[in-house]
Amino acid sequence: MFDLFKAELLRFRWWAAGCVALQLVVLGFLTRVVDLAQQPLLVYRVFGAVYAAAGLLLGLYQMGGYRRPNTWLNLLHRPLAPSRIAVALLGAGAVLLAVGVLLPLLTIAGWQGGMTARVVDMRHVLLVGSAWIVSLCGYLVGAYLMLADKRQGYCAAVFLLLIVFSQATGFGAIALQLLSLAWLLAMVLVAFKPSLGTPARGAARTLVTAAPMTMTMWFALVMVGFGVEFLWIAQGSHPNNVAVPNVDGEKEIEVLDGKALFVKGLRNCTDPEAPLWREQAAIADIDGLFPGLGEAPARHQLTNIAPMEFDDPQRRVRWVFSHDTMRFQGYSLVDKRAVGALGMAGNAPFPAPVLPVGDNLLVDRSTVYQFDEDANLVLPRARLPGGEAITGYGKAGDDFVLVGERALYFYDARAFDGSDGVLEPRLRVPVPGRMGDVQRIDAMELLDGWLLSFSFARSSYNAEGTLPYQQIVRAFDDGRSVTVSRRDIARDYPDAWRYQNWYPSPVLYMVQKAAKNMLAGDMRPLPMATPPVPRTMQVLAGALMLFSLIAALWRVRRTDLSRAARIAWVLACGVLSVPALMALWAMYPERETVPDDLVAHPAMA
Repeated sequence: MFDLFKAELLRFRWWAAGCVALQLVVLGFLTRVVDLAQQPLLVYRVFGAVYAAAGLLLGLYQMGGYRRPNTWLNLLHRPLAPSRIAVALLGAGAVLLAVGVLLPLLTIAGWQGGMTARVVDMRHVLLVGSAWIVSLCGYLVGAYLMLADKRQGYCAAVFLLLIVFSQATGFGAIALQLLSLAWLLAMVLVAFKPSLGTPARGAARTLVTAAPMTMTMWFALVMVGFGVEFLWIAQGSHPNNVAVPNVDGEKEIEVLDGKALFVKGLRNCTDPEAPLWREQAAIADIDGLFPGLGEAPARHQLTNIAPMEFDDPQRRVRWVFSHDTMRFQGYSLVDKRAVGALGMAGNAPFPAPVLPVGDNLLVDRSTVYQFDEDANLVLPRARLPGGEAITGYGKAGDDFVLVGERALYFYDARAFDGSDGVLEPRLRVPVPGRMGDVQRIDAMELLDGWLLSFSFARSSYNAEGTLPYQQIVRAFDDGRSVTVSRRDIARDYPDAWRYQNWYPSPVLYMVQKAAKNMLAGDMRPLPMATPPVPRTMQVLAGALMLFSLIAALWRVRRTDLSRAARIAWVLACGVLSVPALMALWAMYPERETVPDDLVAHPAMA
């Protein structure tokens, strides 16, 4: 076993050495140009895709060479169990990727942390480990593609999709990647057998391969929806690319300016002042308040929402936030030497990671800070009550507005320059809905308060968001707020489109949603007011489940599955619907039969 492991390392040693040299050149050049530890999410995704592709190519080439019939027989014709042979080959692949991917990254990270004043936190070391894990996942996907039957080998890629779309963060992201790696390893070990391409046997082995296959079929149906949407766009009638949006529709909410939106929202308002408000809206300055921030950073988050740094032009210092010390670490822009740490109100650590957002303002999950250039201090200036998360911010007239999960908070913007304490909001306006559904918030100043337009249409095109509507709230200076108008927005998308990802398999839809948000912590999406599924869509989903069950009853009789396996697959198709039926069809071909004339006349054979 060790000899096979060593031979495999020797076989690919020059490829690994070339990968190390190439990476050191590329990463070394990039780290001289930019700070690789402070790049936006897109950059890290590109790096992750490159490492996954490198692992995929290694898996395809390595196992593709052994998969040829004579070579495969020679490989397995050893006094070793197939599982031990697989461990030797896969172990060699893991070591090669550790040398080719992990070693150069650790070298660059070590150089940056030890030889420069730039910030290298524990999360960056975890990010380096994550790159290796992602490359291993790509490697096992490539191996499974070569070893499994061609009708189902591609299903292993569903774990790469999970890593891409998952909201898990920090240690949770590493845990999710390790779980994906473990499942992929189990799939490869199941496929590593003398008779390549034959379906898995046994309940555990079948579950290991059938679960990702079924989820892959659900994703394939989602891709069919994207294809339909592409044709819809090509036709020129898609709501997002029509020349003139549908009147009072969802797209119109996005493109209308604030003046026209207020006029439409007040069209059926019965308040005595509505005519005056409509006239004022046509000439007033309308301020947009949302979206503004999106999400706040979480501690030990592997990647960055945006670079967590800002410059002090007066002292020519760059301050970079460290998740380890929970302070900003500074270095001179002139000679690149460290200049010390900058904490909250002096040198106290921040309670949560802080993201610079411009204009000397910084925000964490629930607090706004201000950098005082003259005093070289970062001071807390506004804090939402009860740990309520900040989702946006903006200027409205002479006020600074924080958009929380549950309410809008108005502060006197002039007080930011005239004081240095924590400000109290002069006005709080509850959000008349779920913040996850808010598409935009517009504000118009009145003599005695504000008129606020809330447009709830952010995810109205899919099964998660609320049915779209616009609600206008009048906020008085004394703290009162009342709804003066509400109108339903016409839906641009029919129910068949809105629930296209739900009715093919309601169970798998919930499973993928739970998997995507698993281990997300504070990065979990904002709550939405999801309405009940319409009766017509429930009937359609039920009909598809019944069809899948009946079709599975017919299909399993034409396979070599055992009685217990047939029952299990029929039940799975009845519960999981069309994707399970597609998986059954792809994984188990019809059993071979002898023609009737050959049975009657054996001599003809």
